[in-house]
Amino acid sequence: MSRVAKSPINLPNGVEFKVDNGIVHVKGGKGALSIALHDSVDMSVDGGTVTFAGKEGCDDGWAKAGTMRAVIGNMVTGVSQGFERKLELVGVGYRAQAKGKTLGLTLGFSHPVDYPVPEGITIETPTQTEILVKGFDKQKVGQVAAEIRAYRPPEPYKGKGVRYSDERVLRKETKKK
Repeated sequence: MSRVAKSPINLPNGVEFKVDNGIVHVKGGKGALSIALHDSVDMSVDGGTVTFAGKEGCDDGWAKAGTMRAVIGNMVTGVSQGFERKLELVGVGYRAQAKGKTLGLTLGFSHPVDYPVPEGITIETPTQTEILVKGFDKQKVGQVAAEIRAYRPPEPYKGKGVRYSDERVLRKETKKK
């Protein structure tokens, strides 16, 4: 039995939740998301509470129920509050600037890097060395943050590069003669 699947989802005010033909639709103030419900998962909606259970006779029913509960819980949180990922640039001359639908990055290459911002994501740069990735789809926010970080991941000797704000970079000592 999945511990995650046992805890119900409480729907906040202003969130529409509906199921038709095995597809779950969640709509809120930030946007709308939908996902197909797995075949081995039973879901029931009682007023403002959504509960999950594994179907009888399915070996992986409770495991899939826990996964579906986590994904749908993130959808509900996303359309009501949204998600945010913060990145930091560490290094001399490393800068970021949001300009319309692109993010301009100067990361020590011989050329500037322009990252096109996907639909449903907003990118803000409060300072030249901070990037805020915001959106209502948790998977997309994490993917965009990972793609920006992949341009120049933090290196272990000086710690230079693009890193998450909560990331700890393990530092190495340089070679001794």
